[in-house]
Amino acid sequence: MTIPFRRSRRDFLKVSTAVGGGLALELCVPTPVLSQAAAKTKGPELTAWIVVNPDNSVLIRVARSEMGQGSSTGLPMLVAEELECDWTKVRTEFVSTAEQVRRNRVWGSMATGGSRSIRDSQEYLRQAGAAAREMLVAAAAQRWKVPASECDAENGVITHTPSRRKLRFGQVAQAASKLEPPKDVKLKDPKEWNLVGKPARRLDIPDKVTGKPLFGIDVQLPGMAYAAIAQCPVFRGRFVTVADERIKGLRGLIKVVKLEDAVAVVADNWWRANRMLKLLAIEWDAGANGGATTESIREFVRFGLEDSSVPVARNDGDVEAAFSSAAKVVEAEYYAPFLNHAPLEPMNCTALVKGDRVEVWAPTQNAEATHATAAATAGVPLENVEVHLTHLGGGFGRRGFQDYTRQAVAIATAVEGRPVKLLWSREEDMQHDYYRPMTLMRFKAALDSSGKLTAWRVRDASHSIMAGVRPQEIKEGIDRHALGGIVDMPYEVPNLRIEFAMRNSHVPVGFMRTVFHSQNPFMRECFVDEMAHAAGKDPYEFRRVMLQKKPKDLGVLDAAARVSGWGSPLPAGAHRGIAVQDSHGSYAAAVFEVSVSAAGELDIRRVVVAVDPGYVVNPDSAEAQVQSCVAYGLTSVLWGEITLREGRVEQSNFHDYRIMRIAEMPKRIEAVLVPSGGFWGGLGETPLAPLAPALANAIFAATGKRIRSLPLKNQGLRLA
Repeated sequence: MTIPFRRSRRDFLKVSTAVGGGLALELCVPTPVLSQAAAKTKGPELTAWIVVNPDNSVLIRVARSEMGQGSSTGLPMLVAEELECDWTKVRTEFVSTAEQVRRNRVWGSMATGGSRSIRDSQEYLRQAGAAAREMLVAAAAQRWKVPASECDAENGVITHTPSRRKLRFGQVAQAASKLEPPKDVKLKDPKEWNLVGKPARRLDIPDKVTGKPLFGIDVQLPGMAYAAIAQCPVFRGRFVTVADERIKGLRGLIKVVKLEDAVAVVADNWWRANRMLKLLAIEWDAGANGGATTESIREFVRFGLEDSSVPVARNDGDVEAAFSSAAKVVEAEYYAPFLNHAPLEPMNCTALVKGDRVEVWAPTQNAEATHATAAATAGVPLENVEVHLTHLGGGFGRRGFQDYTRQAVAIATAVEGRPVKLLWSREEDMQHDYYRPMTLMRFKAALDSSGKLTAWRVRDASHSIMAGVRPQEIKEGIDRHALGGIVDMPYEVPNLRIEFAMRNSHVPVGFMRTVFHSQNPFMRECFVDEMAHAAGKDPYEFRRVMLQKKPKDLGVLDAAARVSGWGSPLPAGAHRGIAVQDSHGSYAAAVFEVSVSAAGELDIRRVVVAVDPGYVVNPDSAEAQVQSCVAYGLTSVLWGEITLREGRVEQSNFHDYRIMRIAEMPKRIEAVLVPSGGFWGGLGETPLAPLAPALANAIFAATGKRIRSLPLKNQGLRLA
């Protein structure tokens, strides 16, 4: 039996608006990116993305969020490559959401997630750059009264080839801005790229190094008030009443604001607001979930492994017939817990409500969703809202949800005419997340007498994210998103049956870096390792046999094995593990080299990650993304676990929810970039997918102990 996800209409509208600003937003494509309609800009605008100033500097607008992944450099590089401007004179600014509304979404999607920033927008960004270049060349040709075909653009300068006359972009930008953008432009062949594909300095690094106020938490405005918030500690509980006698008359108090499931104190600084919040006597109604524990939720989810009537997502061949004739049968059960996103910057949002107008400053992964949420919360038209997108101190999917935006605007409405910065405490941030779903998986495989895999049955029991945010994507009880890395596994298996049991508890779940490609490949690739050993095969060679029809997966697997020296002798006590996975349009494989002491001290000596994203825009950023995935992935594998007691999350801060420190990072991390071209994949998530299984498989090689449940801290292992 599939347990349906029940959500009230009010709750559904909250989540759907929070994630997408209305379900249609994410599905929209930009209006013609060459549009110039009613541009509000100080300099001459050439396409909606580009402003060229008289001093030859170039402003390139960025529609996606910057949370350390380098999009605010990579996206402008794509524009600049076709524009042929002087990269040293490029600066950027985030797109205005008010202009986005007024200009009919000319910049396309502003959502940042799923490793889609570059792969979804690369074509129209390059087209915008090429169109602007042609407009500049045409304007120069008109001034010289020569054919545009006789002119070339390079490094911000237009040259008339026969006469060698030259004009800077800035000298003809005004005239070019009055021309009609070309409808069709020819993009460069990748072989002609001069900027893309080569290491480039990150445009945001100087401001970050010098400590400029870039993040949402940095926002300071004249007359600003500050809000601290307490939310019902039990999910789906509600606020009943609050006694505020103890804080009346205290210095700095501005107002106590009561929300549907939270209470906020507004004061003249955040320390006072938070201190007064702790003095309130708040009564909560925990509701039906007040007795929930990790164990009870795990048993609830685990029931999906035993249910006899779950839907089938994939059914190739005849698994039962293959099992009946198998030489050997391998079975195992795996578990992954709830995880917190744990960004360093807690949820925050600054809002100003004045009459029928709303202004918001937010570190959000979807500025359009923030815009729509602010409008809906304040009850004003979209045209009356402006969102200032700040840098994000970590996102990982958490900041695609807009609960903190809704709260900030509601609080600001209660103190109308004064900007209010809502800042969650670390404890609120830890205990009110949209967590990575708890998942259990059961495998059964058949091997023939030669050790070949002949049948594989998978039962996946998990929460469904889509049930809460896009329920229309669930068909016949199956959330294919939750089966990522399973239903679309790259291996060739003659008989394959995949079943899905949707088990939604009261714990809110959401998108997290790599999403289900985080826990699913851990389980799948560890079980592949189990099958290989049961078959008496080398784990690398066992995979190769099943990937012959998947050249991209095979390519990264071979690259990781080659660079790591797979099969070559290792120092005494050292062992290797391997795994492969494709996701988010890219392909990755990892090899870990580890040693484990008798006391359970784990020494991660070397990590090799091979990635094929098709094209690499900025190799420096690509390498940093791989390193970031290692840090984030190891955090989850080693320590990541959210537990509940009496319906409440037990973890509260980084003392009991550990994150990787720089000094704890592996001694060697080698990012092996093998871009094969011909497609555009993501880089922010795919390298993370094979990390957990490669490490777990290396631990098995070192100890003979299978890791079927995470985190490793619960398996008697700790970092050396």
